[in-house]
Amino acid sequence: MGTPFCSRYASLNFTHFPPSLAPAIQLTFNTTLRRRNGVVSSRMESTSISLSGDSSTTSVSATAAGGDTTTTGNNSTEESSITDTVVQYVVLRRDLIDTWPLGSVVTQGCHAAVAAIWSHKDDAVTLQYCSPSNIDSMHKVTLEVKGEAQILNLAEKLKAGGIAHKLWIEQPENIPTCLATKPYPKSLVSSFFKKLKLCK
Repeated sequence: MGTPFCSRYASLNFTHFPPSLAPAIQLTFNTTLRRRNGVVSSRMESTSISLSGDSSTTSVSATAAGGDTTTTGNNSTEESSITDTVVQYVVLRRDLIDTWPLGSVVTQGCHAAVAAIWSHKDDAVTLQYCSPSNIDSMHKVTLEVKGEAQILNLAEKLKAGGIAHKLWIEQPENIPTCLATKPYPKSLVSSFFKKLKLCK
């Protein structure tokens, strides 16, 4: 291909295969996630497509454009492969749970979760989380904070730490009701939520 298939990738190389082999494709994403000074970034290193029933393997390589997140300070890097559970965190407000109809609060969480995933639909970890092999075994952690001040403080903390998320602002009331992260390996983001209670 002469042009990148997505602005996120600088190059893409692949080998065509016959349409008859299309039902027997297995996709594997290899992703490296880096944490520098508390800021997390991800990069798709490569993707391979294995054709079952045949000893051949079609290799696809994608190089991320733009490089890693720029940080200051020391350059120590902790690299983690995706070997632990990939989760999406959803955080609701306890004051709304106690005063709004349950269905309305659940709807707010759904809004935030879908928006966070769609906003990062080309992210390698999100693609893994929503892949056909994982779509029926998603993992979410639903937590609660006391009220509006706490949800805003959490959003600022996540932003400072480089954790991609969606703070849902309900309209027309213009009320921050909940937030959801994009999918992440749990070990990379759990520290941001360790002081929060499970939503019950």
